Amino acid sequence: MSSFRDDPRLAALHAATATLTAPGAPFELRQESVRGEHMPMFANRARSLREILAGGGARGEQDCYVFGDGTRVTFADAARRAASVASALASRGIAPGDRVAICAANCPEWLDVFWATAAMNAVLVAMNGWWTATEMRNAIALTEPALLIVDEARFARLDEDPGVPLLVIEREFATLLESLDAPMPDAAIDEDDPFMLIFTSGTTGRPKAAVLSHRSVIGYLSLQSFFGARAVVMSGRAPGAPPTRLAPYPLFHVSGVSATVSTMLGGGTTVWPLGRFDPEAVIELTKREGIAVWNGAVPHVMRLLDSPAIETLDPMQMVSVGVGGSVTTPATVRRIEERFPHLERTVSTGYGSTETGGLVSLAPGWMLADANDCVGPPAPIVELRITNEHGAVLAEGEEGNIEARSPIVMLGYWRNDEANAEAMLPGLWVRTGDFGRLEDGLLFVASRRRDLIIRGGENIYPFEIENRLDEHPDVVEAAVIGVEHRTLGQEVKAVVVVRVDAVPSIDDLRAWCAATLASYKVPAHVELRTAPLPRNATGKVMKHVLVDDDANVFVED
Repeated sequence: MSSFRDDPRLAALHAATATLTAPGAPFELRQESVRGEHMPMFANRARSLREILAGGGARGEQDCYVFGDGTRVTFADAARRAASVASALASRGIAPGDRVAICAANCPEWLDVFWATAAMNAVLVAMNGWWTATEMRNAIALTEPALLIVDEARFARLDEDPGVPLLVIEREFATLLESLDAPMPDAAIDEDDPFMLIFTSGTTGRPKAAVLSHRSVIGYLSLQSFFGARAVVMSGRAPGAPPTRLAPYPLFHVSGVSATVSTMLGGGTTVWPLGRFDPEAVIELTKREGIAVWNGAVPHVMRLLDSPAIETLDPMQMVSVGVGGSVTTPATVRRIEERFPHLERTVSTGYGSTETGGLVSLAPGWMLADANDCVGPPAPIVELRITNEHGAVLAEGEEGNIEARSPIVMLGYWRNDEANAEAMLPGLWVRTGDFGRLEDGLLFVASRRRDLIIRGGENIYPFEIENRLDEHPDVVEAAVIGVEHRTLGQEVKAVVVVRVDAVPSIDDLRAWCAATLASYKVPAHVELRTAPLPRNATGKVMKHVLVDDDANVFVED
């Protein structure tokens, strides 16, 4: 059982939540009808992304988005550019509800398309910029966009007529920006109108397109704001001006969406590095632009911490380091705290997915330090339950399938009845595909259901072994998978990336695991590598590629 039941910090967290969500408070909760279900929703919220854009535009000539090549877009610029692009798209026959697809590297034009489609109530198809031509064509066939916008690199990769109207950014996009005095569109927008088709990360096969509404995206940002406000309340500090933040995420991922909208909603400046992630360049960008918050997936953060250039950065410049997109391991937290001692126990971890509306829960740093499998209590607008394989709700402490319910869950998967039947349950419940348990109102995550290893009837959760291997001084990163065994069903295999200057033996690594893990969890097979593990664009390890190298369809550039 958890050790938090009588912890005064947990009581303080619940008290801060109650204060912030009380009637008249900034995050007041109100029971509302959402898609036929009665549930709590933040009362003080924007009703559409266009409303957020208009509010951001009123901030004027303050920098909103800054790019690694020096390009700067003010809040007023962002609103003007969006209105111009929306007007140009309308002149091409794009109407509310039509789909506009974009496949490009991060760039100002990507953000223009994002806000233009939001403003005119069209639907943005956020295609993965790492896809091969086959994956791009699959997405086009699935979503049938009225217009496909690509950059030159993806156009060359596509290698044939996509069968839909096409616009190449470097050749034609400037023509969409010729009406910077165009009025903002005024088409009616309902909170539950679809806004975005965002593809699941595809760690195990062909991705699906999750349909997010205006309510979904705004609710995700509202939860982020709530968690930030709660941290301020618990710290006793007065809230400061919004800091300048790093955004290394691809714009086609939910974390990229978060950075895009949170900047427009809350102010501050977001800085987007361009091209392949270069830690030395990002550190120089951090110094030049006064970045005070690093956000990124585990590989981003670890590469920054490993870079010799970090010695040139004043540690006190950083007020926060956030890790998203994949599990925040104890080794990652330890490395952050070693480099930035003043940030000790400030690294939190959130749990959620695109399907569940981005965020389900969040564990503050002190909670994560005491139990690294804990992801905190559910967010104020979220309900959680644990079920068995038959769908029956399990008692507290019992382990099973994690299911989440909230007003901001996805509308469903686009044109995928089979996937919807598996994931979408009556009452706006979503089956996450993860295993876990609830104790004292806190969620503990064990593993992805598909990652679970069953050896001789014993359940083995890879993260336990991965965390142990990560603690070895000669290990850079590790992934654990199950391999078939004739009598045991499965055995444990560890794929371990080691430091090139100090290569441990396989026996050393097995002994390291055996020192703290039960014998059946010790890897029977260990594969040593020096090349990084295969990851998708959001930083998650693609374990199916470790099993089958031919399964990797991404083209990183």
